[in-house]
Amino acid sequence: MTLRFIGTTSEHGNCPTLYEVEETGDIVVQGDRLTDPEHLAQLRDVGAGETFVVIPRELLTRFAPKE
Repeated sequence: MTLRFIGTTSEHGNCPTLYEVEETGDIVVQGDRLTDPEHLAQLRDVGAGETFVVIPRELLTRFAPKE
């Protein structure tokens, strides 16, 4: 799997960051893990291997693919 850096709104190498899996076009998100128990309780259909990250809206609106 080859990741292509898309962009970040962070300075000095801190997250959050977006990457694209070149072979599939899927997007990988790097960010701070969601740990708030109230927020976690509201999530639906959580798979055993899934985790959740918090990313600023600005990162998505600036760098997320438009297609």
